[in-house]
Amino acid sequence: MRVIVVDDERDRAALVKVALEGEGFEVVGVLASGAGLYAKVAELAADVIIVDIDSPDRDILEDMRRVGVEQNRPVVMFAQDGKPETIKAAVEAGVSAYVVDGLKPDRVRPVIDVAIARFAQFQDLRSQLDKAKTTLAERKQVEKAKGILMKRRKVDEDAAFALLRKMAMDQKLRLIDVANKVIEAAELLG
Repeated sequence: MRVIVVDDERDRAALVKVALEGEGFEVVGVLASGAGLYAKVAELAADVIIVDIDSPDRDILEDMRRVGVEQNRPVVMFAQDGKPETIKAAVEAGVSAYVVDGLKPDRVRPVIDVAIARFAQFQDLRSQLDKAKTTLAERKQVEKAKGILMKRRKVDEDAAFALLRKMAMDQKLRLIDVANKVIEAAELLG
């Protein structure tokens, strides 16, 4: 697994790197700050980002959010700051694991494994939510198209749906595609 380490203390970063390599990780980059992290993750093809920092600031958290959300990478943060508001801000920024009291070599593997599992679970939930939103939006369009057919053809709801289905089968299109065409035609014709 390819890892980027972000640590503002050079000596601590070296220790973190040794601990990670001892656990079988390939450390592909060690950065002194989160500045430019978004580009580095893509450039170095990192699988996981590990941040070891005393107290994360807003800029670091924003970088972590972009990496986690836009590049779909788990971020593990080891910090000294255990204040509830800091932890809450880190979690809201998409940090997969926030570990207080710093990185200890014997905790590296289990923490990263849990973070990756939680990240995968979160990604699955996000995917399900996106699918549900798409399905709902498509249903609304189909309902709108049915309403247009009901009004123009003076048919009931079942007949309008049957018309949409028949058009979809005849044209070898998805129902949503036919519904969109009906809506577009109705808008053109007024």
